[in-house]
Amino acid sequence: MNYVCTRCGKRVPTTTKEPCCECGGLFELDFTPPKFDEKLIDKTEWSQFRYRRFMALEDDSWKEVTMGEGMTPIIHFDNQVMLKMDYYMPTLSFKDRGAATLVAHMKSIGVKDCVQDSSGNAGNAVAAYAARAGIGCEIFVKEGTSPSKIRMIKSHGAKVTEVPGSRDHCADVCRSKVRDQHLYYANHVFNPFFYEGMKAYIYETYEQLGRIPANIVVPVGNGTLYIGVVKALEHLLDSGIIDQFPQIIALQSENCDPLYEAIEQHANKPADVNVTETMAEGIAIGKPSRGEELLEMAYRHNIRFVTAPEDKILDARAKLAAKGIYCEHTTAANYAAYLHYCEIYGPTPDTLITMCGAGIKSDH
Repeated sequence: MNYVCTRCGKRVPTTTKEPCCECGGLFELDFTPPKFDEKLIDKTEWSQFRYRRFMALEDDSWKEVTMGEGMTPIIHFDNQVMLKMDYYMPTLSFKDRGAATLVAHMKSIGVKDCVQDSSGNAGNAVAAYAARAGIGCEIFVKEGTSPSKIRMIKSHGAKVTEVPGSRDHCADVCRSKVRDQHLYYANHVFNPFFYEGMKAYIYETYEQLGRIPANIVVPVGNGTLYIGVVKALEHLLDSGIIDQFPQIIALQSENCDPLYEAIEQHANKPADVNVTETMAEGIAIGKPSRGEELLEMAYRHNIRFVTAPEDKILDARAKLAAKGIYCEHTTAANYAAYLHYCEIYGPTPDTLITMCGAGIKSDH
């Protein structure tokens, strides 16, 4: 199996330990899944790997890595909204989906140690799955990251390095170490194997509902879920399973909205924005590494971007909690953004919103 550079088109074997192409371009996988068919779902496997025929997996290393991630329920919140409870996961966040496929790949190619930068959830997921696979791990986090997330990362035996400054600066510091010490970069943005797990979010939704909802709310920082959702929906569309693309409602924090601003300006690159503190720390990415790719997808599929008003996040969290849903602040921003979207576009029924992270992870 090969990677393909998104900048120069060069093909590189997926056994490489390099994080990107020598030209600096990011990799995508040279992989085309078979047409989606429910007969190809392994219904004896109760994890997201029941969809492995549609994932780029080199071997059966996933069997030594999986912790039963995926298969999260969809519940009705009200007569307009369904919630996919994606924090019902081993590390209490949706990032377990991508971590499972990424670490399975790492085990396949013999990685012994890795580093990663994260706002918390991805680092926690990679630390947990790396521990299960016997792979050493160091996670770089922005200073001020939720203490609950840091404790969870450390509990898996990973080293945590806290970096002062912005989330983007944290990534720069981690990548400098990767370059200087030639370490394996187990990053959820750079490594496309991560997106293979995120695709299962849509496959599950289709299997559970027998259809795809008209509207799908997706948070976007670096866009890991966004990319997985788009790729899986394109797969269903190409397979003739759905006859039209649903309306994706992509959200950013109003305090960190480079993609929203780019769409407003009809630009092809993320806008330069002044990033300020936000409770939605999980999507506070001022310079998304795959920004141009995210925008190209948005224009191709008429994806609408909206911001989550900062002063509405706590109220949205309280409304969710009042109906039994205790989520982290970034996840509450999903619902706050949906309500803001309804103010702009009117009532929006048949909407699926992801519940990305459990509330216990962001009590700060």
